[in-house]
Amino acid sequence: MVGPSGSGKSTLLRTIAGLETPIAGRVVRDGVDLRGVPPHRRDLGLMFQDHALFPHRDVLGNVAFGLRMHGRSRRDAEREARATLERVGLAGYEHRTVAQLSGGEQQRVALARALAPAPSLLMLDEPLGALDRHLREQLVADLGRVCRELGQSVLFVTHDHDEAFGLGDRVAVLHRGRVEQVGTPTEVWRRPATAFVAEFLGWNVLDAAVPPLGTPVGQTAGLVAVRPDALEPCADGPLEARVAGRTFRRDHWSVRVHLDGSERSAELVARGATPPAIGDRLRLRVDPDGVVALPPP
Repeated sequence: MVGPSGSGKSTLLRTIAGLETPIAGRVVRDGVDLRGVPPHRRDLGLMFQDHALFPHRDVLGNVAFGLRMHGRSRRDAEREARATLERVGLAGYEHRTVAQLSGGEQQRVALARALAPAPSLLMLDEPLGALDRHLREQLVADLGRVCRELGQSVLFVTHDHDEAFGLGDRVAVLHRGRVEQVGTPTEVWRRPATAFVAEFLGWNVLDAAVPPLGTPVGQTAGLVAVRPDALEPCADGPLEARVAGRTFRRDHWSVRVHLDGSERSAELVARGATPPAIGDRLRLRVDPDGVVALPPP
């Protein structure tokens, strides 16, 4: 589940977990209504951004805790905890204290603790938000690998669509408590269903004249989503714009332009060492492969 802060992601996750009671609707799993089922009987694993590790236990004790709570013997719990620590890349860390671990290592311990009891559903609430970008990307890859090896179903909550697309088999985009779109990462990225989804994913939303749905001729005012890399400088392009700003993005420049005859601005991708300067006038063409017609707001 992906969406901006305040969209309802964490509330929905906590409702599924039984930590909050919905005022309407139901939570159903495999045809079973979970109303009245307490959180500890829903067979769920939870992992939060703040780790919630026990500082008075070592790494092995933290991971074995959940297994012991599920009735496993100390020997079985410690054996399974060691195996899970190895899966997340922490073999040999069993007797370290929480204070001896880096932030990324603490996240791996928290993941191991949530995975060890083999819950029917593992739920992760913004688990990587406090880590630097490189470490987040590494942990997303490791998390996907481990969960697929174990056949573990995961509900992952994040505001970062790169994390969602990197990990998810299906992505739900939330906005103001409602699901705006559900699909595979490819479907959601290539065909955003609403103006909100398009803007959230970094597409431009522009006014356009588009053929009415289902009719071969005629024009009607509407909105289209245009990928930034589909707006291309071209000497005889039909659109005219003025450069309003630019930002370096490692392998390209993100250039913001104000389009003539429109109150909307747009982002385009500029490659090369010398991007357009602020105040420059540009003519632009649009690659139709990067355009999606949007429904009325």
